[in-house]
Amino acid sequence: MSGTILTGNFARLMQEGVMSTFGNTYAERPKDWMQIFADKTSGKNYEVMVQVEGYGLAAIKTEGDEITFDTRRQGFTPKFVMTTYGKGITVSEECMEDELYDIPIGQASSLARAMGITEETVSFNVINRAFDPTALMIDGDGKSLIATDHQLGPTNTGTFSNRLSTDAAFAEASYEALLIQMDRAVDARGLPIKLQAMKLLGASENKFEFERVTGSVLQNNTANNAVNATSSIGSLRNGWMTTPFLTSTSAWFVTSDAPDGLCSFNRRALSFGEDDSFTTGNKRFKATQRYSKGWGDPRGIYGSAGTA
Repeated sequence: MSGTILTGNFARLMQEGVMSTFGNTYAERPKDWMQIFADKTSGKNYEVMVQVEGYGLAAIKTEGDEITFDTRRQGFTPKFVMTTYGKGITVSEECMEDELYDIPIGQASSLARAMGITEETVSFNVINRAFDPTALMIDGDGKSLIATDHQLGPTNTGTFSNRLSTDAAFAEASYEALLIQMDRAVDARGLPIKLQAMKLLGASENKFEFERVTGSVLQNNTANNAVNATSSIGSLRNGWMTTPFLTSTSAWFVTSDAPDGLCSFNRRALSFGEDDSFTTGNKRFKATQRYSKGWGDPRGIYGSAGTA
């Protein structure tokens, strides 16, 4: 059978003399995606979020007159469609019988690792494609995750930007500029919301610069005896993180406390199964999981594409 693991795939494990094996599994680490995505559960084929605008500013009520009445409407409705991911292997009866080192070739831990890396990849691809104008949420606002022209709401047809006004590599000045931009964020009616910066995010290559800029007591890489303002005022509530699942070494992001920003819906948890083929004696192992990754409110993350 095509793709079946045969004795030839592990010929050395059929012989005496092997001291140890490696590469099957590695130390488990906390899931990176769970640091920046809201983890939600689902019991449906898809989940929908609805933007609901707030009310505008109150007006002066003159003596004897009625107050001004307001109304509001729904805006865009991003849709999270559940997707099933799976991995399976087939091992021949002879391979299972003849392997001498009690290495369970179809063991769940190996499949679990593959499924875990898959979920990390799917999650961070939401951010890897953040600047791609074709990477959109179904029934969202028609813009990429990071854009300069997100629509405010159904009543206020103005726009807002969650992209640094001029893309720049991560540095103290560009970091401060993005934090100011977040602090100027407005709601669907154009009213200030004062977002809190939560976590600085980038690829692995940024970790040392992130620490230098955010962890310094004084300004980084200068002879000035000046305070590091972003650090002293506690700009980030949850610090910084880097991950190998981000592909751009130049792009960087800051998440905010806007509700329903980056979201992950778990429809079915990771599960395993196995069966035997009567005619071949082969054993099959599988792992499946079902989830959806995306975003509701783009205000949940701000970013810069960095430098080309």
